[in-house]
Amino acid sequence: MTDMLYTPKSEIDARIATFQQTLEQLGLDGALIIHHTNLFYLSGTSQSSHLFIPRAGQPVLMVRKSFERACTESPIDTILEVKSLKAIPDLLKDRGFAIETLGLELDVIPYNTWQFYAKVFNDTTFSDISDVLRRLRTIKSAYEIDLLHRACGVLDQVFAEVPSWLREGMTEIELASLFEAGMRKRGYGGCSKMRAFNQDFFMGNVTSGSSGAAPTYFDGPVGGCGLTPANNPHGAGWKTIGKNEVVYIDYTCVINGYTADGARMFVLGDVSARLRQAHAAALAIQAELVGMLKPGVLCETVYAKSVELAEQMGLADHFMGMGNDRVRFIGHGVGLELDEYPIFATGVKMPLAAGMTFALEPKFVFPEGAIGTENTFVLQADGPQVLTHAPEEIVRV
Repeated sequence: MTDMLYTPKSEIDARIATFQQTLEQLGLDGALIIHHTNLFYLSGTSQSSHLFIPRAGQPVLMVRKSFERACTESPIDTILEVKSLKAIPDLLKDRGFAIETLGLELDVIPYNTWQFYAKVFNDTTFSDISDVLRRLRTIKSAYEIDLLHRACGVLDQVFAEVPSWLREGMTEIELASLFEAGMRKRGYGGCSKMRAFNQDFFMGNVTSGSSGAAPTYFDGPVGGCGLTPANNPHGAGWKTIGKNEVVYIDYTCVINGYTADGARMFVLGDVSARLRQAHAAALAIQAELVGMLKPGVLCETVYAKSVELAEQMGLADHFMGMGNDRVRFIGHGVGLELDEYPIFATGVKMPLAAGMTFALEPKFVFPEGAIGTENTFVLQADGPQVLTHAPEEIVRV
């Protein structure tokens, strides 16, 4: 995997055509795409640019930096170098676009930046197109599923190397660095993107024994002590790994922009009977959920079933966290971002559809450690297909 991969023009054209149908339905004259994730999805480049997509007609990619790279990376036909954002309205007007209503990604644009756009487009009414773009990206093409499959394959390969690295007395951060290096040399881009505000995320999480019970602000079932209270205070820390304590490894793997997500368990020696029981429960819950996933099933139904099963197993107080730090979901969409649709949580009435890609992560947290499983799936017309294939048993080293 050494060649630069560029998004095919057929992919970009199909995405833009679908988005233009939405603009027509919303009655908008066009949309201005700014955020890197959507910009890459709709143009094929993440260079500092503004992509104008009209309700009908050809889009215009306006690049501040780097114009040369944008021309190489993007199959958009009209790419212009624009040094001043203030020039954009006149540039579009000169090309025949009359813009009275304009869509913007108002979920991520800061207020001061929005004020700037309001000043530059002073005769334009803005509309939020954030959610429609997220929904557009929810259904993956065969091309995207193939990229996600490749990312999952890399994650599987690195999980297979963990037994050769794991030793008593090493720190969590040392093990994490080896795991991350294993992914980096196979093409991990080094950035796992999240949409939610202030949900900063690095690459993944390694905890051992009691550190798996350390709570954190991050909206996930397992925290970890981290290295410092500053900047990502979760995940691998300075704790040394001892015998007979569960080593929990949960990582993303972003290859060519697409995010695999998986978790596997390891131990030097053996884990307690309680943790073995919880791990078996996580696998049983996952199997039950996989059996019910079909197009049309509501996301909240899947989460409710997972909670019901955890209660039946007598493990509700430890399911998806511990005490007040439990999270209220069982899975999430994956793609160009880690927190895409669908979200398997209470109140989410989104029906599942073929082409959705997501991670399911039934996990349990106890004072002596965190344990469970996580896999990435794509939903087909007849049910889910798992894309992560590393063995799910607790690996004894």
